[in-house]
Amino acid sequence: MTTRADDVALYLKRRARWSPLEIAFWVFAFATIWLFPGKHLILKDTAILALFALSLDLILGYAGIISLGQAAFFGLAGYFSGLVAKYGFITEPVVALVCAGLVAAALGFVTSFLVLRGSDLTRLMVTLGVSLMLGELANRYSNITGGADGLQGVEIEPIFGMFRFDLFGHNGYVYCLIVLFVCFVIARRIIYSPFGLSLRSIKGNTLRAAAIGIPVKWRLVSIYTVSAGFAGIAGALLTQTTAFCSLDVFSLERSADLLLVLIIGGTGYLYGGLIGAVIYKFLQDWIANLTPQYWQFWIGLVLVLIVLIGRERMSGWIWVARASVARLGTRLVPRSPALGSAGSEGH
Repeated sequence: MTTRADDVALYLKRRARWSPLEIAFWVFAFATIWLFPGKHLILKDTAILALFALSLDLILGYAGIISLGQAAFFGLAGYFSGLVAKYGFITEPVVALVCAGLVAAALGFVTSFLVLRGSDLTRLMVTLGVSLMLGELANRYSNITGGADGLQGVEIEPIFGMFRFDLFGHNGYVYCLIVLFVCFVIARRIIYSPFGLSLRSIKGNTLRAAAIGIPVKWRLVSIYTVSAGFAGIAGALLTQTTAFCSLDVFSLERSADLLLVLIIGGTGYLYGGLIGAVIYKFLQDWIANLTPQYWQFWIGLVLVLIVLIGRERMSGWIWVARASVARLGTRLVPRSPALGSAGSEGH
């Protein structure tokens, strides 16, 4: 049993190892700071959207929880970070960012017990209802939130007292990219841990997962809370980098955009939200420049084509590249004999 346990531990460690393709992805991501200095504003928005999409992928791609209410956590943390900065409660952006994520996670923990009751349709309605209620509360107490005019007069202090947010988005993009990378590393560590494997089991067959002793309810509550925290951090980033927050952060369109991003990029492998955010944001920008009035029509047409053709066919080259990298890694690193067949599984 000890030998088998060591083999399993070795397999999990090898499975969580960073592949060359992943390293290249992040090297290029940070290289964009110098490669595209004139695109930092849209890259900043892309990084925020990618983190927001990552939060949904954690529950949809790995736990099978569908949601239309991620905007609730996004908006709550956005207003929180704006209010604490406006009234001088927390002046350090990084500290405010962490606190905003914790506030959103707390809301996620409280609402998770409602969300996990019922089927997918029930979850859609509950998550959407939570988001709509928070939006109405923000509109009702306009003396605090600014209502339809938005939260104005927000002054964000420089990061660590040294890096001020500029109009061109240079420092804002670097800030968002670093936060995205840190959150991604945390999410990756969660997914490739035994906890993450149990989530895959729950998504595959809930009854079977419960039968083998996995605490299904608390696993789902935990990942839903983490997902809410990530969504809150994304919302706080938007407020901090724009020094503004409006009722739009609670809108249904903001939650729906995440589903579009994950449809484009795919679910269940972490990078889907990141790749989908890049494609969606730059496609939106390009089409909006061509036809400012009808860009939504062309975005819809692209989504229809993806459904008709099949995203699996369109992204086939990605899987070929990943398989090639996995085979190369297998040749370079000898596999354990006890787990020879399992070790060939990719990321």
